[in-house]
Amino acid sequence: MKRPLIVQKFGGTSVGSVERIHNAAEHVIRAKTSGKQVVVVVSAMSGETNRLVELAKQIDKVPNVRELDVLLSTGEQISMALLSMTLSKLGHAAVSLTGGQARITTNNNHNNATISHIDTSVIDDYLAQDKIVIVAGFQGINDIGDITTLGRGGSDTTAVALAGALNAQECQIFTDVDGVYSCDPRIVSKAQKLDTIDFPTMHEMAHKGAKVLHLPCVAYAWKHQVPLRVLSSFEDGEGTLVAGIESKQGISGLAIRKQMVALTVLAEHADNIDKQRKMLGVADGHWVTDSTYKRLLVGADCCDKLRMVIDDKVEATQDVALLTLVGANTKEQASQYQQLLNLSDISVLHFCEDKHSITLVLEPGTIDKAANVLHDNYIIASESVLREEKQVHLG
Repeated sequence: MKRPLIVQKFGGTSVGSVERIHNAAEHVIRAKTSGKQVVVVVSAMSGETNRLVELAKQIDKVPNVRELDVLLSTGEQISMALLSMTLSKLGHAAVSLTGGQARITTNNNHNNATISHIDTSVIDDYLAQDKIVIVAGFQGINDIGDITTLGRGGSDTTAVALAGALNAQECQIFTDVDGVYSCDPRIVSKAQKLDTIDFPTMHEMAHKGAKVLHLPCVAYAWKHQVPLRVLSSFEDGEGTLVAGIESKQGISGLAIRKQMVALTVLAEHADNIDKQRKMLGVADGHWVTDSTYKRLLVGADCCDKLRMVIDDKVEATQDVALLTLVGANTKEQASQYQQLLNLSDISVLHFCEDKHSITLVLEPGTIDKAANVLHDNYIIASESVLREEKQVHLG
């Protein structure tokens, strides 16, 4: 009888030193000795990718994209080899594979490639030999055999794609937090760890700034219905399970994006500017509309690149921050959010509405206070009501 298979992914902080690699190995061994087949995906050691990028830029400020992929792919290869050595020393047969060796095929978009196909035959053969298979995340090869990398969050994407291709029971993402929270706990002290969260809500939170899971990873898992579990590398616990397609809560969480810029343009220029934004690879941009003007909300890191092309059409700029409430009935309560924040001397500059969320555009200095006010009133208060209802129901 075939044993259940899980995919475990360890991020940069989880493999950031020899000691942490040993700790990751212990997680892998526990899964293996519990009767599961295990495939592991690793990121580069924390800071390694940035170091390699800086080396490349010392040669050329705009490095050749093919050669940059060759260089950046070595970071994950260091991690996979060290983890394999560690597991072998601890008495568990393991083998490490690059993306190409694992037969992960991508398109030709260097530095931001997309996985097009995974031939699992090599991995299947090693699993049949009862080996732990360790795969370098963030990379693959294109149709002509060139190394490609998957862009930001690529190791998460590798893990969930492998889990889907291998029909894994679960894809476990080990990181430096113990799960998905209702808001960033570094900003909201009462943020609550969620036991479960559905795919649409997690996707919206990732899209609007929650950093615990990368957007392509969540999108792939949702599309292929691969259960994700976010776990801490450093603490025991069940983490947060991401699964299901139905939201069970009115407002599930808040996502925060700081260091944003609002670019004000005449409404007649908006369509052309949006085309140029997409051509420049500025993927994320929200529009706010009034009678004459439109305001494009983009990350400050992309603003300079965009302004090089559209600066003559920009009427004004303003530094802003975005606070997004994610849930099923967020839009109906927009006026309540505004009234509540006004009582705390916080002005809402604009609203952006989506199907499962509403985003408040705020002045940067007010974002932390606003997040705490709304979290207390809509997440903590809601939990208190649910507990009271449960107690009444139980008698």
